Amino acid sequence: MRVLVVETGKLPVVREIDGSLESMQKIVGGLIQAVYPFEEPVALICNDEGKINGLPMNRQIREIGDIVHGTFFLCTVPADSERFASLSDEQIKRYAERFHFPEIFLPLGDDLVLVLTDQ
Repeated sequence: MRVLVVETGKLPVVREIDGSLESMQKIVGGLIQAVYPFEEPVALICNDEGKINGLPMNRQIREIGDIVHGTFFLCTVPADSERFASLSDEQIKRYAERFHFPEIFLPLGDDLVLVLTDQ
C-alpha cells in the first residue's frame, strides 16, 4: 500500500507499507486513529493519543480546525471496501504539495502562531 507519510518538521515522503495494523502503528508510533477531513475518500491516519501523550504539533488541518500531533500518513478508503488502500499518483502529488512546508507553532498569549518553514 502506497501512503504519504508526514513527519513533524519534515517534508512528506511516499512509503510502501504492507497495510497491516502493525505497519500503520509503527508509522504513527502507537494506536491509530482514522480521520476523514477531506471531501474525497482520503483518510488521515494519526496516533490516537498524540495530543494527550504530548507528541509535537505537526500540521494544521484547516478542514476540521485542528492540529495533528505526531507523525501521520494519508491513504484512501475505496467505496466498496472497509480496508485502507494506496493513494493515486494524483493524490500523492496534491497532498504532498498541501503538506509540503513543515509548520512551527509558537505560543502567543492564549493563541498559537503558525510559521511555515521552507525546509
